[in-house]
Amino acid sequence: MDLTSESTTAAVVDSFAGAADPRLREILQELVPHLHDFVRNVKLTLPEWEAAIRFLTEVGQKCDENRQEFILLSDVLGISMLVETINGQESGTESTVLGPFHVVDSPERENGDTIDLIGGQPPCVVTGRVLGTDGTPLPGATVDVWQCSADGFYDVQQPDVQPPGNGRGLFRTDAEGAFAFRTVLPSHYPIPTDGPVGRMLQATGRHPYRPAHIHFIAAAPGFRTLTTHIFVAGSPHLDSDAVFAVKKSLIADFAEVDDAERARRHGVGNPFRAASVDLVLEAERVG
Repeated sequence: MDLTSESTTAAVVDSFAGAADPRLREILQELVPHLHDFVRNVKLTLPEWEAAIRFLTEVGQKCDENRQEFILLSDVLGISMLVETINGQESGTESTVLGPFHVVDSPERENGDTIDLIGGQPPCVVTGRVLGTDGTPLPGATVDVWQCSADGFYDVQQPDVQPPGNGRGLFRTDAEGAFAFRTVLPSHYPIPTDGPVGRMLQATGRHPYRPAHIHFIAAAPGFRTLTTHIFVAGSPHLDSDAVFAVKKSLIADFAEVDDAERARRHGVGNPFRAASVDLVLEAERVG
């Protein structure tokens, strides 16, 4: 075959025709023409191709058990959020990105426990419910939460400062579908900029900041698992999140509460911040 810049695309697409997995075949045969069109459209040069290979290699080399630079790259390109939006719930709480700092084994905690192990300020109380779309409470649902400190860092970013599990907790809802935890009001923060993704942002004049938020994964048998954030109303960068994850429905008021008796009941100092969150799950789809 005499391959040209045009016929090469068809040849590569045809090479995947024998893939046993039909979904794999579909994805690869759709991907190749888009990649080839990109190369042709921008007239990619050899030095640019080499730079791209070096960049992707460096992204992989930056990944470790606590850092996922490829997820970060997907986030800042808006791919993560696009995938979440396409696959998200139609009638439940809106989903957002997982982010690069989730850990698989979050420490199990009792309702009302604190996830702030370093005494950050200001203290914060988060209460909420996990519900079905018809408003039915879901008892025994798991709620995995994680967040940065008041200084804008996750525990895995500061192993010499924060104890493992700081800012993290796995809770179970009670008979009313309710959960509660104590924490610190999270800060806005920059995504990691010491790797290739950070250099890309700098080279393109983009800032690396995310608005203040708390991550949630809510799961219950028979329902779709929800991955989402709750954003702090009034936080800087709500309109320019570096990973494009803000949705208006997920912005919550973390109001200041000046009530000594209520603070005593929750076991926090007075005044404190408080937010209430409903996480609504859709039933699993059949078929």
